Amino acid sequence: MDSIKEYLEKNKDRFLDELVDLLKIPSISADPAYKGDMLKAADAVKARLLEAGCDMAEVSPTPGHPVVYAEKIIDKNLPTVLVYGHYDVQPPDPLDLWNSPPFEPVIKETKIHPEGAIYARGSCDDKGQMYMHVKALEYMTKNDELPCNVKFMIEGEEEVGSEHLDWFIKENKEKLQNDVILISDTGMISKDTPSITTGLRGLSYVEVEVTGANRDLHSGLYGGAVANPLNILSQMIAQLTDENNHITIPGFYDNVKNLSDEERAKMAEAPFSLKEYKEKLDIKDVHGEKGYSTLERGSIRPTLDVNGMWGGYIGEGAKTVLPSKAYAKISMRLVPNQDWKEITELFKKHFESLAPDSVIVEVKPHHGGYPYVTPIDTIGYQAASAAYEETFGKIPIPQRSGGSIPIVSLFEKELESKIILMGFGLDTDAIHSPNEHFGIWNYLKGIETIPWFYKHFTEMSKK
Repeated sequence: MDSIKEYLEKNKDRFLDELVDLLKIPSISADPAYKGDMLKAADAVKARLLEAGCDMAEVSPTPGHPVVYAEKIIDKNLPTVLVYGHYDVQPPDPLDLWNSPPFEPVIKETKIHPEGAIYARGSCDDKGQMYMHVKALEYMTKNDELPCNVKFMIEGEEEVGSEHLDWFIKENKEKLQNDVILISDTGMISKDTPSITTGLRGLSYVEVEVTGANRDLHSGLYGGAVANPLNILSQMIAQLTDENNHITIPGFYDNVKNLSDEERAKMAEAPFSLKEYKEKLDIKDVHGEKGYSTLERGSIRPTLDVNGMWGGYIGEGAKTVLPSKAYAKISMRLVPNQDWKEITELFKKHFESLAPDSVIVEVKPHHGGYPYVTPIDTIGYQAASAAYEETFGKIPIPQRSGGSIPIVSLFEKELESKIILMGFGLDTDAIHSPNEHFGIWNYLKGIETIPWFYKHFTEMSKK
């Protein structure tokens, strides 16, 4: 396995060029205008998997965007690793905040990435991290070091809630049978401090619409006499949290599983500098639920955030208008024992109760997912820990993430497998934001580490 470093050095430029080609495809799953690019991206992933050594690969249709399935079966008596990832990306808006076009990848040196980072939408989330697995497979097949079977399930709807992956899994249960599911769609503490994500928050995502008069009105003739939906919406949103940043929806916290003092103390052992955290974000102070640390607020506590808000006139100059409608998109990150469907209903009931009679409110559920926590005493986790130790020279720290991968809990339910989250991104990679990037060092380190997981998992499974 030591030859992996030599292989990386020899093929580094090609590995980067291939990723750049994939990043050029604007596979935006949320926008129907990019359907053709979604198919182009799926075909590209299929082609690369075959080149990497898979015996078969196919673009499998779903009621939505297709799933790319591939496999390399060397012996049915050996363990099987199922790799999950996604080829779709978030919309790049706002475009004017990008320093370079989001689908024209460029490599730039930074303080954190002196060896360079790839700037492009999807570079870290998740094309770059997904493609690490493709190149890791290439190394193992070309050098006769693949110790077990491998399957790939690369979907195109993760950024819109994996709406049809449930259908795909149920239709292909036999094909997807495995011993462990491996995912790289998370991050680690730092380049010097590896970590393995052991928990993900769930998600409830809704859109709200507030309607006033039957048309836009002149703000001089009607202002002060007729409800302004934007004003009302702002007031309603302000009531969703109290002065301690505690969410006010009745029943919201009823099923929240609180961590013990011992667990919270263990979390606090992770290296973290509040000063550096604020400096990286260019903020004077942090903000969040009273009684919890910044790390806890971002991982083990539920949240409610407005992701977008619009209505009325936002063009150049002035237009004195009282808008007929106002809108907002709101996400709630959930923690263990919170049911996203139940939370969505609680939100709907409460939000509607906040509306005065002068407006009409509609709450439209978008998508959601359940929280997930993986134990650290499984063979899968131990193999991942050993893999990081091989390439970083350190035992990784188990860490819960504040993000969501809505489909993860479904994997365990339907496929009865544990999920291992081996992420190589950093919290500075600006995923979902303008100027998203992924360090070249991180990309190559992922390719170097993944084959060690296969080796250790296979050996531990035999014991």
